[in-house]
Amino acid sequence: MRILYLYALLVLWSGAVMAQKITYTDLERDDYKSTEFEIIGKVSGNIMVYKSDRGSYAISIYDNAMQLKNRVELDFLPKKLISVDFINYPDKVFMIYQFQNKNAVYSFCATMDGTANFTGAPIMVDSTRIGYYTKDNKVYSVEYSEDKNRIMVYKINQDKENDNVFYTFLYDSAFQLINNSRVSLPMETKKSFLSNFNLTNEGDLLFNKLERTSNRDYIISGSLIIKRAVVDSFETVPMQIKTQLLDEVKMKVDNNNKNVLITAFYYKQKRGNVEGLYVSKYNYVNRQPLFEKEVAFTPELKANAKGESSTNAAFNDYFIRKIINTKDGGFLVTAESYYTTSRTQPWNRWNYMYGPYGMYTPYYYSPYSPFYYNPWYNNYNSQDRYHYDNVAVLSMDPEGNLLWSNFVHKSQYDDGSDLYLSYMMVNIGSELRFLYNELDRRSFMLTDNSVAPDGKSSRKPTLRNLDGRFTWMPRYGKQISARSVLIPCINRNYICFAKIDF
Repeated sequence: MRILYLYALLVLWSGAVMAQKITYTDLERDDYKSTEFEIIGKVSGNIMVYKSDRGSYAISIYDNAMQLKNRVELDFLPKKLISVDFINYPDKVFMIYQFQNKNAVYSFCATMDGTANFTGAPIMVDSTRIGYYTKDNKVYSVEYSEDKNRIMVYKINQDKENDNVFYTFLYDSAFQLINNSRVSLPMETKKSFLSNFNLTNEGDLLFNKLERTSNRDYIISGSLIIKRAVVDSFETVPMQIKTQLLDEVKMKVDNNNKNVLITAFYYKQKRGNVEGLYVSKYNYVNRQPLFEKEVAFTPELKANAKGESSTNAAFNDYFIRKIINTKDGGFLVTAESYYTTSRTQPWNRWNYMYGPYGMYTPYYYSPYSPFYYNPWYNNYNSQDRYHYDNVAVLSMDPEGNLLWSNFVHKSQYDDGSDLYLSYMMVNIGSELRFLYNELDRRSFMLTDNSVAPDGKSSRKPTLRNLDGRFTWMPRYGKQISARSVLIPCINRNYICFAKIDF
Protein backbone atom coordinates (compact mmCIF):
# COMPACT_ATOMS: atom_id res chain seq x y z
CA MET A 1 0.00 0.00 0.00
CA ARG A 2 2.88 2.34 0.83
CA ILE A 3 4.43 1.71 -2.58
CA LEU A 4 1.09 2.35 -4.29
CA TYR A 5 0.66 5.58 -2.30
CA LEU A 6 4.14 6.82 -3.28
CA TYR A 7 3.47 5.86 -6.90
CA ALA A 8 0.21 7.84 -6.88
CA LEU A 9 2.01 10.88 -5.48
CA LEU A 10 4.67 10.55 -8.17
CA VAL A 11 2.01 10.42 -10.91
CA LEU A 12 0.22 13.47 -9.52
CA TRP A 13 3.50 15.37 -9.17
CA SER A 14 4.58 14.53 -12.72
CA GLY A 15 1.15 15.61 -14.01
CA ALA A 16 1.54 18.98 -12.29
CA VAL A 17 5.00 19.37 -13.77
CA MET A 18 3.71 18.62 -17.27
CA ALA A 19 0.68 20.92 -16.91
CA GLN A 20 2.64 23.44 -18.96
CA LYS A 21 6.03 23.50 -20.62
CA ILE A 22 8.05 26.48 -21.87
CA THR A 23 10.58 26.09 -24.67
CA TYR A 24 12.75 29.01 -25.83
CA THR A 25 14.45 29.62 -29.15
CA ASP A 26 18.14 30.46 -29.34
CA LEU A 27 19.13 34.01 -30.20
CA GLU A 28 19.64 34.72 -33.91
CA ARG A 29 22.19 37.40 -34.69
CA ASP A 30 19.95 39.21 -37.23
CA ASP A 31 16.90 39.40 -34.96
CA TYR A 32 17.33 42.72 -33.20
CA LYS A 33 14.65 44.37 -31.10
CA SER A 34 13.93 46.59 -34.12
CA THR A 35 13.15 43.56 -36.32
CA GLU A 36 9.52 43.40 -37.40
CA PHE A 37 7.91 39.96 -37.35
CA GLU A 38 4.70 38.01 -37.70
CA ILE A 39 4.04 34.54 -36.31
CA ILE A 40 2.69 32.47 -39.21
CA GLY A 41 1.91 29.31 -37.25
CA LYS A 42 2.48 25.56 -37.48
CA VAL A 43 2.71 24.09 -41.00
CA SER A 44 3.62 20.46 -41.74
CA GLY A 45 4.90 20.11 -38.18
CA ASN A 46 7.19 23.15 -38.44
CA ILE A 47 6.70 26.49 -36.67
CA MET A 48 7.19 29.43 -39.04
CA VAL A 49 7.92 33.08 -38.25
CA TYR A 50 8.23 35.87 -40.80
CA LYS A 51 10.84 38.57 -40.12
CA SER A 52 11.62 41.90 -41.73
CA ASP A 53 14.48 44.31 -41.11
CA ARG A 54 15.40 47.31 -43.30
CA GLY A 55 14.32 45.77 -46.58
CA SER A 56 15.57 42.28 -45.77
CA TYR A 57 12.92 39.55 -45.44
CA ALA A 58 13.23 36.01 -44.11
CA ILE A 59 11.27 33.13 -42.63
CA SER A 60 12.68 31.21 -39.67
CA ILE A 61 11.61 27.58 -39.39
CA TYR A 62 11.67 25.86 -35.99
CA ASP A 63 10.97 22.29 -34.96
CA ASN A 64 8.68 21.39 -32.07
CA ALA A 65 11.58 21.80 -29.64
CA MET A 66 12.03 25.37 -30.96
CA GLN A 67 15.40 24.55 -32.51
CA LEU A 68 16.12 26.52 -35.67
CA LYS A 69 15.96 24.20 -38.69
CA ASN A 70 16.46 26.81 -41.39
CA ARG A 71 16.29 30.49 -42.14
CA VAL A 72 15.05 31.14 -45.66
CA GLU A 73 15.78 34.54 -47.19
CA LEU A 74 12.95 35.90 -49.35
CA ASP A 75 15.19 37.44 -51.99
CA PHE A 76 12.44 37.78 -54.59
CA LEU A 77 10.49 40.36 -52.55
CA PRO A 78 10.96 44.03 -53.48
CA LYS A 79 12.94 46.17 -51.08
CA LYS A 80 10.01 48.52 -50.45
CA LEU A 81 7.33 46.08 -49.44
CA ILE A 82 4.12 47.84 -48.38
CA SER A 83 2.45 44.98 -46.49
CA VAL A 84 2.21 41.21 -46.32
CA ASP A 85 -0.57 38.89 -45.09
CA PHE A 86 -0.18 35.19 -44.30
CA ILE A 87 -2.88 32.51 -44.41
CA ASN A 88 -1.59 29.21 -43.08
CA TYR A 89 -3.02 25.72 -43.67
CA PRO A 90 -1.84 22.34 -42.35
CA ASP A 91 0.45 21.86 -45.36
CA LYS A 92 0.89 25.28 -47.04
CA VAL A 93 0.94 29.04 -46.60
CA PHE A 94 -0.43 31.78 -48.83
CA MET A 95 1.68 34.94 -48.69
CA ILE A 96 -0.29 37.88 -50.12
CA TYR A 97 1.90 40.96 -50.49
CA GLN A 98 1.79 44.36 -52.14
CA PHE A 99 4.49 46.75 -53.26
CA GLN A 100 4.86 49.94 -55.25
CA ASN A 101 6.80 50.18 -58.51
CA LYS A 102 6.96 53.70 -59.91
CA ASN A 103 3.39 55.01 -59.89
CA ALA A 104 1.59 51.66 -59.47
CA VAL A 105 0.87 49.33 -56.56
CA TYR A 106 0.77 45.59 -57.24
CA SER A 107 -0.83 42.75 -55.24
CA PHE A 108 0.62 39.23 -55.56
CA CYS A 109 0.09 35.86 -53.91
CA ALA A 110 2.89 33.33 -53.43
CA THR A 111 2.41 29.78 -52.10
CA MET A 112 4.97 27.98 -49.93
CA ASP A 113 5.15 24.73 -47.99
CA GLY A 114 6.19 24.08 -44.40
CA THR A 115 9.88 24.48 -45.28
CA ALA A 116 9.37 27.88 -46.98
CA ASN A 117 9.91 26.38 -50.42
CA PHE A 118 7.74 28.17 -52.97
CA THR A 119 5.60 26.18 -55.36
CA GLY A 120 5.24 27.92 -58.70
CA ALA A 121 5.55 31.58 -59.55
CA PRO A 122 3.64 34.24 -57.60
CA ILE A 123 0.18 35.05 -58.95
CA MET A 124 -0.72 38.68 -59.59
CA VAL A 125 -4.08 39.60 -58.08
CA ASP A 126 -4.40 43.19 -59.30
CA SER A 127 -2.58 46.47 -59.88
CA THR A 128 -3.57 50.08 -59.23
CA ARG A 129 -2.13 53.29 -60.63
CA ILE A 130 -1.52 55.93 -57.95
CA GLY A 131 0.46 59.15 -57.67
CA TYR A 132 4.21 59.06 -57.23
CA TYR A 133 4.00 60.96 -53.96
CA THR A 134 1.03 59.27 -52.31
CA LYS A 135 1.74 59.21 -48.59
CA ASP A 136 -0.45 56.24 -47.67
CA ASN A 137 0.24 53.80 -50.48
CA LYS A 138 -1.43 50.74 -48.94
CA VAL A 139 -4.13 49.93 -51.49
CA TYR A 140 -5.17 46.32 -50.87
CA SER A 141 -6.62 44.62 -47.83
CA VAL A 142 -7.12 40.91 -47.17
CA GLU A 143 -9.87 39.05 -45.32
CA TYR A 144 -10.33 35.30 -45.02
CA SER A 145 -13.09 33.13 -43.60
CA GLU A 146 -12.92 31.22 -40.34
CA ASP A 147 -12.51 27.88 -42.16
CA LYS A 148 -10.02 29.53 -44.60
CA ASN A 149 -11.97 28.21 -47.59
CA ARG A 150 -12.66 31.74 -48.82
CA ILE A 151 -10.14 34.55 -49.26
CA MET A 152 -10.91 38.08 -50.40
CA VAL A 153 -8.47 40.71 -51.62
CA TYR A 154 -10.13 44.10 -52.04
CA LYS A 155 -9.43 47.78 -52.54
CA ILE A 156 -11.59 50.85 -51.99
CA ASN A 157 -11.36 54.06 -53.96
CA GLN A 158 -13.52 57.16 -54.05
CA ASP A 159 -15.32 58.54 -57.09
CA LYS A 160 -16.12 62.17 -57.87
CA GLU A 161 -19.16 62.08 -55.56
CA ASN A 162 -16.92 60.77 -52.74
CA ASP A 163 -18.76 57.44 -52.79
CA ASN A 164 -16.64 54.40 -51.96
CA VAL A 165 -16.03 52.10 -54.94
CA PHE A 166 -15.13 48.52 -53.97
CA TYR A 167 -13.08 46.20 -56.18
CA THR A 168 -13.22 42.67 -54.73
CA PHE A 169 -11.39 39.47 -55.70
CA LEU A 170 -12.76 36.31 -54.08
CA TYR A 171 -10.67 33.11 -54.06
CA ASP A 172 -11.04 29.57 -52.73
CA SER A 173 -8.54 27.60 -50.62
CA ALA A 174 -6.58 26.65 -53.78
CA PHE A 175 -6.39 30.37 -54.66
CA GLN A 176 -8.62 29.90 -57.67
CA LEU A 177 -10.67 32.98 -58.54
CA ILE A 178 -14.38 32.61 -57.75
CA ASN A 179 -15.64 36.11 -58.41
CA ASN A 180 -14.46 39.66 -58.92
CA SER A 181 -16.74 42.65 -58.55
CA ARG A 182 -16.93 46.39 -58.82
CA VAL A 183 -19.64 47.90 -56.65
CA SER A 184 -20.26 51.39 -55.27
CA LEU A 185 -21.34 52.34 -51.75
CA PRO A 186 -22.78 55.84 -51.17
CA MET A 187 -21.18 57.85 -48.37
CA GLU A 188 -23.72 60.53 -47.55
CA THR A 189 -21.60 62.67 -45.23
CA LYS A 190 -17.99 63.14 -44.23
CA LYS A 191 -19.00 61.87 -40.80
CA SER A 192 -19.47 58.36 -42.21
CA PHE A 193 -16.75 55.71 -42.11
CA LEU A 194 -16.32 51.95 -42.52
CA SER A 195 -15.03 49.37 -40.05
CA ASN A 196 -15.16 45.72 -38.90
CA PHE A 197 -14.58 43.91 -42.21
CA ASN A 198 -15.37 40.18 -41.99
CA LEU A 199 -15.64 37.32 -44.49
CA THR A 200 -18.07 34.47 -43.84
CA ASN A 201 -17.45 30.82 -44.73
CA GLU A 202 -19.76 31.32 -47.73
CA GLY A 203 -17.61 34.20 -49.01
CA ASP A 204 -19.97 37.05 -48.04
CA LEU A 205 -18.23 40.30 -47.08
CA LEU A 206 -19.74 41.92 -43.97
CA PHE A 207 -18.80 45.27 -42.48
CA ASN A 208 -20.22 48.30 -40.69
CA LYS A 209 -20.98 51.71 -42.11
CA LEU A 210 -21.15 54.13 -39.18
CA GLU A 211 -21.83 57.83 -38.69
CA ARG A 212 -20.38 59.79 -35.81
CA THR A 213 -21.11 63.15 -34.25
CA SER A 214 -19.48 66.29 -35.63
CA ASN A 215 -16.78 66.21 -32.96
CA ARG A 216 -16.17 62.47 -33.62
CA ASP A 217 -16.97 61.47 -30.04
CA TYR A 218 -19.83 59.00 -30.58
CA ILE A 219 -21.62 56.82 -33.10
CA ILE A 220 -25.14 58.12 -33.72
CA SER A 221 -26.23 55.84 -36.56
CA GLY A 222 -25.00 52.81 -38.42
CA SER A 223 -25.72 49.89 -40.71
CA LEU A 224 -24.60 46.36 -41.39
CA ILE A 225 -23.45 46.14 -45.02
CA ILE A 226 -23.43 42.77 -46.81
CA LYS A 227 -21.91 41.93 -50.17
CA ARG A 228 -22.85 38.41 -51.19
CA ALA A 229 -20.10 36.25 -52.66
CA VAL A 230 -21.21 36.35 -56.31
CA VAL A 231 -23.56 39.34 -56.27
CA ASP A 232 -22.43 42.76 -57.50
CA SER A 233 -24.44 44.83 -55.05
CA PHE A 234 -24.68 45.70 -51.36
CA GLU A 235 -27.42 44.91 -48.88
CA THR A 236 -27.98 47.43 -46.08
CA VAL A 237 -29.38 46.49 -42.68
CA PRO A 238 -29.94 49.62 -40.53
CA MET A 239 -28.97 49.51 -36.87
CA GLN A 240 -31.90 50.73 -34.76
CA ILE A 241 -29.87 53.04 -32.54
CA LYS A 242 -32.47 54.91 -30.51
CA THR A 243 -31.56 57.53 -27.93
CA GLN A 244 -28.29 56.04 -26.80
CA LEU A 245 -24.82 56.97 -28.08
CA LEU A 246 -22.31 54.29 -29.02
CA ASP A 247 -18.54 54.43 -29.09
CA GLU A 248 -16.31 51.61 -30.37
CA VAL A 249 -18.49 49.24 -32.42
CA LYS A 250 -17.30 45.64 -32.76
CA MET A 251 -18.59 42.83 -34.97
CA LYS A 252 -18.31 39.04 -34.73
CA VAL A 253 -19.51 36.41 -37.24
CA ASP A 254 -20.97 33.15 -35.94
CA ASN A 255 -20.52 30.84 -38.93
CA ASN A 256 -22.12 27.83 -37.22
CA ASN A 257 -25.44 29.60 -36.71
CA LYS A 258 -25.11 32.01 -39.69
CA ASN A 259 -25.44 35.01 -37.39
CA VAL A 260 -23.51 38.25 -37.07
CA LEU A 261 -23.24 40.04 -33.73
CA ILE A 262 -22.69 43.79 -33.33
CA THR A 263 -21.85 45.22 -29.93
CA ALA A 264 -20.56 48.41 -28.32
CA PHE A 265 -20.59 50.30 -25.04
CA TYR A 266 -23.37 52.87 -24.90
CA TYR A 267 -23.99 56.23 -23.20
CA LYS A 268 -27.15 58.13 -22.40
CA GLN A 269 -25.64 61.56 -22.93
CA LYS A 270 -22.56 63.23 -24.40
CA ARG A 271 -19.48 62.98 -22.20
CA GLY A 272 -21.51 60.82 -19.88
CA ASN A 273 -20.57 57.46 -18.36
CA VAL A 274 -20.68 54.04 -19.97
CA GLU A 275 -24.07 52.65 -18.98
CA GLY A 276 -23.91 49.18 -20.48
CA LEU A 277 -23.60 47.08 -23.61
CA TYR A 278 -25.47 47.54 -26.89
CA VAL A 279 -25.96 44.18 -28.65
CA SER A 280 -27.73 43.20 -31.87
CA LYS A 281 -27.81 39.93 -33.78
CA TYR A 282 -28.76 39.31 -37.40
CA ASN A 283 -29.08 36.07 -39.37
CA TYR A 284 -27.34 36.88 -42.64
CA VAL A 285 -28.57 33.77 -44.50
CA ASN A 286 -32.28 34.16 -43.72
CA ARG A 287 -31.98 37.98 -43.71
CA GLN A 288 -33.70 38.06 -40.35
CA PRO A 289 -33.06 40.42 -37.40
CA LEU A 290 -32.96 38.37 -34.19
CA PHE A 291 -32.73 41.05 -31.52
CA GLU A 292 -31.39 44.50 -30.71
CA LYS A 293 -31.15 45.59 -27.09
CA GLU A 294 -29.32 47.42 -24.34
CA VAL A 295 -27.82 45.46 -21.45
CA ALA A 296 -27.45 47.86 -18.54
CA PHE A 297 -24.56 47.29 -16.13
CA THR A 298 -25.68 46.86 -12.52
CA PRO A 299 -24.10 48.84 -9.66
CA GLU A 300 -22.52 45.59 -8.43
CA LEU A 301 -20.87 44.97 -11.80
CA LYS A 302 -19.59 48.55 -11.95
CA ALA A 303 -18.25 48.26 -8.41
CA ASN A 304 -16.19 45.20 -9.41
CA ALA A 305 -14.87 47.00 -12.50
CA LYS A 306 -14.12 50.42 -11.08
CA GLY A 307 -10.46 50.17 -10.06
CA GLU A 308 -9.57 53.72 -9.05
CA SER A 309 -12.63 55.25 -10.76
CA SER A 310 -15.94 56.07 -9.19
CA THR A 311 -18.65 53.43 -9.52
CA ASN A 312 -20.60 55.40 -12.13
CA ALA A 313 -17.48 55.91 -14.25
CA ALA A 314 -16.22 52.35 -13.77
CA PHE A 315 -16.29 51.31 -17.45
CA ASN A 316 -15.20 54.64 -18.95
CA ASP A 317 -11.63 53.39 -19.53
CA TYR A 318 -12.64 49.96 -20.86
CA PHE A 319 -12.29 48.95 -24.51
CA ILE A 320 -13.76 45.82 -26.06
CA ARG A 321 -10.89 43.54 -27.06
CA LYS A 322 -12.45 40.28 -28.22
CA ILE A 323 -15.76 38.49 -28.82
CA ILE A 324 -15.87 34.69 -28.54
CA ASN A 325 -18.78 32.58 -29.80
CA THR A 326 -20.00 29.76 -27.56
CA LYS A 327 -21.46 26.43 -28.70
CA ASP A 328 -24.97 27.25 -27.49
CA GLY A 329 -25.19 30.37 -29.66
CA GLY A 330 -24.18 32.77 -26.90
CA PHE A 331 -20.96 34.74 -26.71
CA LEU A 332 -18.28 36.13 -24.41
CA VAL A 333 -17.05 39.72 -24.47
CA THR A 334 -13.66 40.66 -23.05
CA ALA A 335 -12.84 44.32 -22.38
CA GLU A 336 -9.67 45.85 -20.95
CA SER A 337 -9.15 49.02 -18.97
CA TYR A 338 -6.66 51.20 -20.87
CA TYR A 339 -5.55 54.82 -20.49
CA THR A 340 -2.45 57.00 -20.58
CA THR A 341 -1.20 59.78 -18.38
CA SER A 342 0.99 62.57 -19.68
CA ARG A 343 2.51 65.80 -18.50
CA THR A 344 2.11 67.42 -21.92
CA GLN A 345 -1.48 66.87 -23.01
CA PRO A 346 -4.72 65.51 -21.56
CA TRP A 347 -6.00 62.15 -22.82
CA ASN A 348 -9.47 60.76 -23.21
CA ARG A 349 -11.02 57.71 -24.86
CA TRP A 350 -12.58 59.75 -27.67
CA ASN A 351 -9.23 61.08 -28.89
CA TYR A 352 -7.90 57.52 -28.82
CA MET A 353 -10.74 55.80 -30.64
CA TYR A 354 -11.26 57.92 -33.71
CA GLY A 355 -7.75 58.88 -34.62
CA PRO A 356 -6.18 57.92 -37.98
CA TYR A 357 -6.51 54.17 -37.35
CA GLY A 358 -10.10 54.20 -36.12
CA MET A 359 -11.64 55.17 -39.44
CA TYR A 360 -11.40 54.24 -43.08
CA THR A 361 -9.51 56.60 -45.34
CA PRO A 362 -8.84 56.06 -49.06
CA TYR A 363 -6.18 53.43 -49.75
CA TYR A 364 -5.71 52.81 -46.05
CA TYR A 365 -7.19 50.12 -43.85
CA SER A 366 -5.79 47.96 -41.03
CA PRO A 367 -2.08 48.80 -41.37
CA TYR A 368 -1.00 45.59 -39.65
CA SER A 369 -2.56 42.27 -38.80
CA PRO A 370 -3.26 41.61 -35.09
CA PHE A 371 -0.06 39.60 -34.73
CA TYR A 372 2.28 41.90 -36.65
CA TYR A 373 4.99 43.45 -34.49
CA ASN A 374 6.38 46.79 -35.62
CA PRO A 375 8.43 48.57 -32.93
CA TRP A 376 8.06 51.88 -34.76
CA TYR A 377 4.28 51.69 -35.09
CA ASN A 378 3.53 53.32 -31.75
CA ASN A 379 4.29 56.99 -31.22
CA TYR A 380 6.73 56.72 -28.38
CA ASN A 381 6.86 59.65 -26.02
CA SER A 382 9.06 59.50 -22.94
CA GLN A 383 6.55 61.68 -21.12
CA ASP A 384 3.64 59.26 -21.65
CA ARG A 385 2.83 56.53 -19.15
CA TYR A 386 0.71 53.65 -20.47
CA HIS A 387 -1.74 51.91 -18.13
CA TYR A 388 -3.38 48.53 -18.80
CA ASP A 389 -5.53 47.38 -15.92
CA ASN A 390 -8.39 44.93 -15.27
CA VAL A 391 -9.93 42.69 -17.92
CA ALA A 392 -13.70 42.21 -17.80
CA VAL A 393 -15.17 38.91 -19.01
CA LEU A 394 -18.92 39.09 -19.75
CA SER A 395 -20.88 35.96 -20.66
CA MET A 396 -24.07 36.48 -22.71
CA ASP A 397 -26.76 33.92 -23.56
CA PRO A 398 -28.08 33.38 -27.14
CA GLU A 399 -30.68 36.15 -26.59
CA GLY A 400 -28.07 38.69 -25.50
CA ASN A 401 -28.79 38.58 -21.76
CA LEU A 402 -25.95 38.75 -19.24
CA LEU A 403 -25.36 35.34 -17.60
CA TRP A 404 -22.31 36.09 -15.49
CA SER A 405 -19.34 38.41 -15.26
CA ASN A 406 -15.88 38.22 -13.80
CA PHE A 407 -12.61 40.13 -13.86
CA VAL A 408 -8.95 39.35 -14.31
CA HIS A 409 -7.48 41.86 -11.89
CA LYS A 410 -4.17 43.36 -12.95
CA SER A 411 -2.41 46.69 -12.82
CA GLN A 412 0.24 47.37 -15.48
CA TYR A 413 2.10 50.49 -16.50
CA ASP A 414 5.24 51.46 -18.34
CA ASP A 415 6.81 54.72 -19.48
CA GLY A 416 7.44 55.55 -23.11
CA SER A 417 6.02 52.38 -24.70
CA ASP A 418 3.55 49.57 -24.08
CA LEU A 419 5.32 46.63 -25.75
CA TYR A 420 5.24 44.49 -22.60
CA LEU A 421 1.75 45.45 -21.43
CA SER A 422 -1.79 44.16 -22.03
CA TYR A 423 -2.43 40.42 -22.26
CA MET A 424 -2.86 37.36 -24.44
CA MET A 425 -6.00 35.23 -24.18
CA VAL A 426 -5.64 31.52 -24.91
CA ASN A 427 -8.70 29.33 -25.52
CA ILE A 428 -7.76 25.77 -24.60
CA GLY A 429 -11.35 24.49 -24.73
CA SER A 430 -11.82 23.71 -21.05
CA GLU A 431 -11.06 27.29 -19.96
CA LEU A 432 -9.69 30.65 -21.06
CA ARG A 433 -6.14 31.46 -19.98
CA PHE A 434 -4.99 35.06 -19.63
CA LEU A 435 -1.23 35.62 -19.87
CA TYR A 436 0.21 39.00 -18.88
CA ASN A 437 3.21 40.59 -17.21
CA GLU A 438 3.32 41.78 -13.62
CA LEU A 439 6.05 43.92 -12.11
CA ASP A 440 8.22 41.94 -9.70
CA ARG A 441 11.20 43.78 -8.26
CA ARG A 442 11.27 46.20 -11.20
CA SER A 443 11.16 43.33 -13.71
CA PHE A 444 8.23 41.88 -15.62
CA MET A 445 7.14 38.35 -14.74
CA LEU A 446 4.67 36.39 -16.85
CA THR A 447 1.48 35.57 -14.93
CA ASP A 448 -1.25 33.06 -15.77
CA ASN A 449 -4.94 33.42 -14.81
CA SER A 450 -7.83 31.24 -15.95
CA VAL A 451 -11.59 31.70 -16.32
CA ALA A 452 -13.73 28.55 -16.42
CA PRO A 453 -16.96 28.15 -18.46
CA ASP A 454 -19.03 28.85 -15.33
CA GLY A 455 -17.20 32.14 -14.77
CA LYS A 456 -14.98 31.07 -11.88
CA SER A 457 -11.48 32.52 -12.10
CA SER A 458 -8.27 31.31 -10.53
CA ARG A 459 -4.66 32.35 -10.54
CA LYS A 460 -2.38 29.59 -11.73
CA PRO A 461 0.97 28.80 -10.10
CA THR A 462 4.00 30.57 -11.52
CA LEU A 463 4.85 29.14 -14.93
CA ARG A 464 7.73 26.70 -14.76
CA ASN A 465 10.92 27.25 -16.73
CA LEU A 466 10.50 31.03 -16.56
CA ASP A 467 13.89 32.57 -17.30
CA GLY A 468 14.59 36.04 -15.89
CA ARG A 469 16.67 36.94 -18.95
CA PHE A 470 13.55 37.00 -21.14
CA THR A 471 10.99 39.81 -21.14
CA TRP A 472 7.71 38.62 -22.64
CA MET A 473 5.44 40.49 -25.08
CA PRO A 474 2.14 38.59 -24.62
CA ARG A 475 -0.03 40.87 -26.76
CA TYR A 476 1.95 39.82 -29.88
CA GLY A 477 1.63 36.09 -29.20
CA LYS A 478 -0.39 33.67 -31.30
CA GLN A 479 -2.12 30.39 -30.57
CA ILE A 480 -0.56 27.85 -32.95
CA SER A 481 -2.51 24.73 -31.91
CA ALA A 482 -5.30 23.66 -29.57
CA ARG A 483 -3.06 23.87 -26.50
CA SER A 484 0.09 25.67 -27.64
CA VAL A 485 1.00 29.33 -28.03
CA LEU A 486 4.04 31.14 -29.35
CA ILE A 487 4.99 34.40 -27.65
CA PRO A 488 7.84 36.77 -28.56
CA CYS A 489 10.41 37.79 -25.95
CA ILE A 490 13.27 40.24 -25.66
CA ASN A 491 16.64 38.94 -24.48
CA ARG A 492 19.69 41.24 -24.50
CA ASN A 493 18.07 43.51 -27.07
CA TYR A 494 17.31 40.58 -29.40
CA ILE A 495 13.94 39.17 -30.44
CA CYS A 496 13.36 35.49 -29.67
CA PHE A 497 10.32 33.26 -29.11
CA ALA A 498 8.95 30.97 -26.45
CA LYS A 499 6.44 28.18 -26.92
CA ILE A 500 4.09 27.29 -24.08
CA ASP A 501 2.38 23.90 -24.17
CA PHE A 502 -0.59 23.71 -21.81
